[in-house]
Amino acid sequence: MGKSENQLAYSSDEARWRAVQQRDGGADGVFWYSVRSTGVYCRPSCAARPALRKNVAFHDSRAQAEAAGFRPCLRCKPDQPPLAERQAAIVAQACHLIDASEEALDLDSLASAVGVSRFHFHRMFKTVTGITPKAYVNAARARRVQAGLAQEATVTDAMYAAGFNSSGRFYAQSPAVLGMTPSAFRSGGAGEQIRFAIAECSLGPILVASTVQGICAILIDDDPDFLVKDLQDRFPKAELIGAEPEYEQVVSRVVGMVEHPEIGLDLPLDVRGTAFQQRVWQVLRAIPAGRRVTYAELAELAGVPRGARAVASACAANAIAVAIPCHRVVRNDGSISGYRWGVDRKAQLLNREAGNE
Repeated sequence: MGKSENQLAYSSDEARWRAVQQRDGGADGVFWYSVRSTGVYCRPSCAARPALRKNVAFHDSRAQAEAAGFRPCLRCKPDQPPLAERQAAIVAQACHLIDASEEALDLDSLASAVGVSRFHFHRMFKTVTGITPKAYVNAARARRVQAGLAQEATVTDAMYAAGFNSSGRFYAQSPAVLGMTPSAFRSGGAGEQIRFAIAECSLGPILVASTVQGICAILIDDDPDFLVKDLQDRFPKAELIGAEPEYEQVVSRVVGMVEHPEIGLDLPLDVRGTAFQQRVWQVLRAIPAGRRVTYAELAELAGVPRGARAVASACAANAIAVAIPCHRVVRNDGSISGYRWGVDRKAQLLNREAGNE
């Protein structure tokens, strides 16, 4: 809803009073109200004790309220940026500190650095980002580990470069932050055998690949050569084995699942990603065919309220198409977007699951 439409929605005193009673955050910035008995003016969303209607007046601007002799409320601080913006700025400051620090900052250090209490900072950080400060610290460390494993001479060098001062702690946490052991991540699949095959399905060429643990990739594209290159890029040092007749049965079952999603796929998966990505993907696998969820709903299901952007990134990182059904996630308005294998394929899958094909 644009600002002009907001102004129309709160154009009458009756609508404004209703917004004040409901503490409607959507009215913030559209108008302000003053309370004669206290001498202050507030945002419509102010959590202060409700005033009597006879003591309340409405103002189109802060300047208008102050010109009438009212001072800013100390609770909702209407003379400052909105609470959400202030909190976002504090969290952004904390994120910058985390990203710039060579050591893992603890909760007390972060809260002190941004000038808020430990409890308030933890709650604020999770509200704004959808994850806890510790999870963000771990993610920042994971990025440093990943960069280090690609650049440093040894895993030990990468460990110290990422700020770990204990090899035991590093190896205990590495599967959570990397989704696999450091040596496996650094090796790019060295020592692994990955079987794959390409087939045709209604969505176009499809590549299915498996390790001994299970299916590690289901890739879709218009160009079969690109699919093979994509697999090689994911596992640059693995031994890729193709054209095995017995593996065609695996591919056939995957194609059957694509054509008839309601039957599901009972083959094991070798899911590789960060701990957060794997949590999102696990939730996705529990969403049945025919059901759609928004990114906000997926964030709630994954236990990260307000983490819609984070779960959208996890969906984009999914390399196992259809079996991990990120195509069932849509925008808040129900529209289709954001599918790594193309929005047309996403629409086709959703229509099929809805019984429209």
